[in-house]
Amino acid sequence: MPLNAFHPAVAGWFSDRFGAPTPVQARAWPAIQAGRHTLLAAPTGSGKTLAAFLAAIDALVKEGAARGGLADETRVLYVSPLKALSNDIRKNLDEPLAGIRERFSVFEDVEIRTAVRTGDTPQVERARMRRTPPHILVTTPESLFILLTSVSGREMLSTVRTVIVDELHAVADTKRGAHLALSLERLAALCPVEPVRIGISATQKPMERMAEFLVGNRDAVGAPACEIVDAGFTRQRDLALELPGSPLTPVMSNEVWAEIYDRLAELVREHRTTLIFVNTRRLAERAARHLAERLGEEAVTSHHGSLAREHRLDAEERLKAGKLQALVATASLELGIDIGDVDLVCQIASPKSIATLLQRVGRSGTVWTACPRAACSPSPGTTWWSARRCWMP
Repeated sequence: MPLNAFHPAVAGWFSDRFGAPTPVQARAWPAIQAGRHTLLAAPTGSGKTLAAFLAAIDALVKEGAARGGLADETRVLYVSPLKALSNDIRKNLDEPLAGIRERFSVFEDVEIRTAVRTGDTPQVERARMRRTPPHILVTTPESLFILLTSVSGREMLSTVRTVIVDELHAVADTKRGAHLALSLERLAALCPVEPVRIGISATQKPMERMAEFLVGNRDAVGAPACEIVDAGFTRQRDLALELPGSPLTPVMSNEVWAEIYDRLAELVREHRTTLIFVNTRRLAERAARHLAERLGEEAVTSHHGSLAREHRLDAEERLKAGKLQALVATASLELGIDIGDVDLVCQIASPKSIATLLQRVGRSGTVWTACPRAACSPSPGTTWWSARRCWMP
């Protein structure tokens, strides 16, 4: 039983809350608890993020129980490519920590602190982190780089023992990914003992290359191996491609866009909650405005990286609570953030990548894809799109 190796308080909370572990959790925990670098690959909703966090929390619980408390040191570092996902993870950490604390009476005097450090973090919170470091720090690749360049940040990060890198597939082939890989090596050189790296990714091929990205290809210097836990599986999808009735042209007229917005509004009315992806922030604002004219101001809003932190958080909470009929977003919501139940996902124009489309498809059970521009024709090799109407796996 995978839970046997956990502290009774941790195992008890998990059993009460979830019952039995998922396949990725059952396979991941022995590797993580053995101190091996581990790459977890599984679809959204399989519990892979909790698999990484619960093992790290368990280590903190055991240490706190043995020593009568934890030192004011940062032990776990969680890196996410999205600020929205970082804030979501912070909230999701509160539940297991509160549940474990209730089950472990001796642990009531031992505090496990969490904190988020992103570009949105107010100065007062940053100062509080410097005075009293959190045991679990949630951050982004860019903020991690900044922390590694400051004296106080390097001091806080020098005690890290576990690094969790979420949504690894989203940055692996980008400049952000190269930047993050450099930051992970700088962190490893900073710590007296190299932290255990836990990567979390959607299923990618080949997984061996993703593992190399996580731990580095350093066989010549005896780099520790990375254990791959691939629990990926193919889920059924219902996808359809719709085109406006008017002819497609490189520059679409207002009449054609009106057709698209009318069809989107019709689809939104047919479903409880709809998530609409677009490729630019400008289009997100424009589409949200036109849909609001058709559905009501309170039924639709936008979400992208240029919006104020308060607006983004409010949009996320309203979507989770079912208070929004539709949310128009850029890539800011395509990853693993908990956005609640979504009935329908719409994509306006090609996202230029099958991997990106499948990531967005995974946010709901049904997907409608609109292509309003002739320029959005698929690149060579995307044969599934050649039907131009509907693709069923």
